[in-house]
Amino acid sequence: MRVEQLTCAIGAELTGVHLADVVHDDGLFADIRAALLKHRVLFLRDQEITRAEHVAFARRFGELEDHPVAGSDPEHPGLVRIYKSPDQPNDRYENAWHTDATWRAAPPFGCVLRCVECPPVGGDTMWTNMVLAYENLPEHVKSQIADLRARHSIEASFGAAMPIDKRLALKERFPDAEHPVVRTHPETGEKVLFVNAFTTHFTNYHTPERVRFGQDANPGASLLLNYLVSQAYVPEYQVRWRWTRNSIAIWDNRSTQHYAVMDYPPCVRKMERAGIIGDKPF
Repeated sequence: MRVEQLTCAIGAELTGVHLADVVHDDGLFADIRAALLKHRVLFLRDQEITRAEHVAFARRFGELEDHPVAGSDPEHPGLVRIYKSPDQPNDRYENAWHTDATWRAAPPFGCVLRCVECPPVGGDTMWTNMVLAYENLPEHVKSQIADLRARHSIEASFGAAMPIDKRLALKERFPDAEHPVVRTHPETGEKVLFVNAFTTHFTNYHTPERVRFGQDANPGASLLLNYLVSQAYVPEYQVRWRWTRNSIAIWDNRSTQHYAVMDYPPCVRKMERAGIIGDKPF
């Protein structure tokens, strides 16, 4: 297996390896897991694998989870089908910088995403390094956010376009999660800036140390949150991947965000994703 770094900040392409073989090769899997921790997102091309092999490889990282809104393959639980077509012009859930499912109390460890069908051009996906985003913050901002916590909502994102009864039922099933604004990566010990498109507000901003009058809280807190969310937009932290059929991305959801570029209508784009259950951020 060869590992070619793609940018200075994030991403590497693996060659000379077939993921179907990794299912039964402990040494090769250990090498891939180490590369994932180092580069945060890994890419492979020409991976002619079955859905069963896709699921089996992803399950080497941990048990898989279903998505409450996106549809899963009925024969392979945990394999979410992200199918876009010209009859879905308003389906824009992906084209925002986000970390998958931070509205869960325990967001995913990571994901394995395979391209089944893609446009001849367009439909790229970008990833960004949120460890680097935290490291490069001004020191006074790091001090300001060290103890902050924030809410993450499926109701305000996937639920926003639903009829009110369905939206409220979704929130009852998945109440807003609260996470630290700066989480610690459980394997590397790195500090990660952990706010994204699912984040709605801070929960412990309004304290005497931060707020003299109401004006300090509003818009003070929202301006700070917008500033933090915008750190994902910095090109120097990013990598961009052009999909081809049977190409695959594997990413560490704990230290990255990603953005699916929706510049390809009226084409079809079919992706299948296996999300691995994660742990509660701390």
